[in-house]
Amino acid sequence: MSSDASRRFAWALGVVGVLLAPVAVVLEVAAVGAPERIHLLFLIDFAAVQLTTTVIGTVVAARLPANRIGWILLAIGIGLGLRQLFSAYGLFGNIAQDGPLPADDVASWLGEWTFTLVIAGGAVFLLHLFPHGQFMSRRWKLVCFGGAAIVLLVSAADALDPGPLESLELVENPVAAGGALAEVVDAVLVIEPWLAPFAFLTAVFGIVVRMRRARGIERQQLKWVTSACVIVGLGLCATAVFPDSAVYPLLLSLLALAAMPVAMGFAMLRHHLYDIDVVINRTLVYGALTAILAGTYLSSVLLLQIVLGDLTGSSSLAVAASTLAVAALFQPARVRIQATVDRRFYRRKYDAARTLEHFGARLRDEVDLDALGSELRAVVSDTMQPSHVSLWLRAPEADR
Repeated sequence: MSSDASRRFAWALGVVGVLLAPVAVVLEVAAVGAPERIHLLFLIDFAAVQLTTTVIGTVVAARLPANRIGWILLAIGIGLGLRQLFSAYGLFGNIAQDGPLPADDVASWLGEWTFTLVIAGGAVFLLHLFPHGQFMSRRWKLVCFGGAAIVLLVSAADALDPGPLESLELVENPVAAGGALAEVVDAVLVIEPWLAPFAFLTAVFGIVVRMRRARGIERQQLKWVTSACVIVGLGLCATAVFPDSAVYPLLLSLLALAAMPVAMGFAMLRHHLYDIDVVINRTLVYGALTAILAGTYLSSVLLLQIVLGDLTGSSSLAVAASTLAVAALFQPARVRIQATVDRRFYRRKYDAARTLEHFGARLRDEVDLDALGSELRAVVSDTMQPSHVSLWLRAPEADR
């Protein structure tokens, strides 16, 4: 297929993928009526994941048709759109008062198990192939296909699981396994919580290895993706650690999942590629600052309630005092955390700042022009690391 034909094909698939999301959302809202707030947030998050993946996949596939990453993103976006459409169609057919729709049970069944197949399978290939669309080696190719086989096994077990569907208990699984196959399916489902994460972690390990070997532009590209992976991982860990309040960490994970194709798009198209260092820096600083201030606020509220509770009989004073303390702590804590992050993770920037600060102090007291020129060249070499440094000085008026 020629480059022009590939671009037209990518844009055609992209249009189809973008149209799937609103149709699925409208159909599901028509089935259940006005959704609850949490349900509506999940609908929006799923639509965001599907739309960002489809749009970025379309742009990358059209701009770089020889690279597999754009086509994989596009396939994931269309797969998610079809999955949402199947689920909404099945829900509408089984809840609508006018009676069932043709093949609505099959549609519900398809929407039940294809999410894991599309998301996990697509993520395994993306992380192993990013950013050039090539495997690091034959061994890593085997690891990738092994992870894909695990995802396929888990998806097949979900597809053949006997009994009612988890997403719609009114519907019995139309292709439920029986006999010895049902026992195999049950055995796979017992270890399912470990299988899919294992496949994903092997892919994450692969991208970490690639990042350690990468230099220059490729390393910056990988930083974008690893940053998004870290946010997704934190959300999933919070979901596992706090299962009673897992809804909001899961929503955070979905938002990060929607940001991942955007990060890949920035990296693939090299748009603001080096801005990722600023993003990581600010994330480290304000993430740590938020955690410290939240811990300080909660601790001070509890402590002041204990100390002042008998005197005032109200918690308003403790809340007000804690709020003032956190407000006063914000700027000093931010400065200290920023310095710590620069010193630990951005050592070159920290050393350059210290060098310039030291040079500024020397500049106020130095009167020897030759010594000042030598020190200026040394400072430029240490901070900017150029291949060559030259210094031109304007001749004094008396020498003209």
